[in-house]
Amino acid sequence: MKKRTYALIALLFPLMLFAQKDSIASKLSVSGDFRFRVEQDWDSRKSDGSFRDDRTRLRYRARFGASYQFKEWVSFGARIRTGDPKKQQDPQLTLGDEFNSLPIAFEKIYAQFKYDWFSAWLGKNNFPFEKQNELFWSDNVFPEGIAIRGKWKLDNAVVESIQLNGGHFVVNANGGGLDTDGYFEGFQLVTSHFDNRLKLYPAIYYFNDIPDIPDGNATTTLDYVIFHAGTSVEVLKKPSTSVSLDYYQNLEDYTANDSIPKILKDQKTGLVGSISVGKLKKKNDWAVQLTYVNLERYAAVDFFAQNDWARWDYSSQGSADGRLTNFKGFELSAGYNLDANMNLKLRYFNVDQLIPVGSFSETNSRVRLDFNIGF
Repeated sequence: MKKRTYALIALLFPLMLFAQKDSIASKLSVSGDFRFRVEQDWDSRKSDGSFRDDRTRLRYRARFGASYQFKEWVSFGARIRTGDPKKQQDPQLTLGDEFNSLPIAFEKIYAQFKYDWFSAWLGKNNFPFEKQNELFWSDNVFPEGIAIRGKWKLDNAVVESIQLNGGHFVVNANGGGLDTDGYFEGFQLVTSHFDNRLKLYPAIYYFNDIPDIPDGNATTTLDYVIFHAGTSVEVLKKPSTSVSLDYYQNLEDYTANDSIPKILKDQKTGLVGSISVGKLKKKNDWAVQLTYVNLERYAAVDFFAQNDWARWDYSSQGSADGRLTNFKGFELSAGYNLDANMNLKLRYFNVDQLIPVGSFSETNSRVRLDFNIGF
């Protein structure tokens, strides 16, 4: 583990040295952030009817990244983070590991291109499709492949811009042709209207040969064809008040798939709605938000989605990744900016399982307080 840490630092250190030269410093951008978290879980029922012990955790996360503008039209960059490299959803570490050194891994390595209306990236980078939350795709999961984007501004009072997003991303390379890989493809249209107060972002996502259990523990693979209809509306300017709605429908037919329990074969729809007031931009800003979710089992790939809402995972099947679909619940959150790029965020989650996978439906309640600072 120490050798890996030293290697990561050695790779980034030359960039820091280059920054001392004026000609290079003007092309180099660095960023970093730190988070400290207090988290409490309770009322966490298992599928056999027993309850997990209530749990209090102190956790933290750090990230550091750099990018270099090689030419006007091309740049490249990387970012490292704390956290178990096998837990792509969770860069947080829990205090109490006998003061051992920390696991660190790359979460982003990419080259990026931009010319006029066209942009693209190669490598491992941010999820390239418009979204308002992490219920379908976690902000901590960075796909690997190629993403392309075209964006056009229009001289129109009704439709101000049109954007097309697309990409091909490899989930599992099988050593054959690209068509034999487990992969994810997406295509999305994004339009903005009425002084950017209304945004529409329908999309279609195709997942091919995705393991049912992550980290090499799969018993079978599944395909998903997920249609997404998303919208966000700014209802008021002062205070900034917005409403967003996301609808997901998996169009894949699982009727003949014997690996899926009969009770789950038609569990393919998801709905997420939220209302937020306020924005965290400058000192003393505040924001509150209420989110409701009803996400059926196959409305998303659970180990690519967030793992914030409950302590449900695949640990009993050999993976630490979360399994956060097949649930309904709500989140109430509040944030306050102590300064620019420094804030406190309080989040409360209450979750119930939709379809029990055992004798009882699982439940969970969670509250967490985060201190965030970055540059």
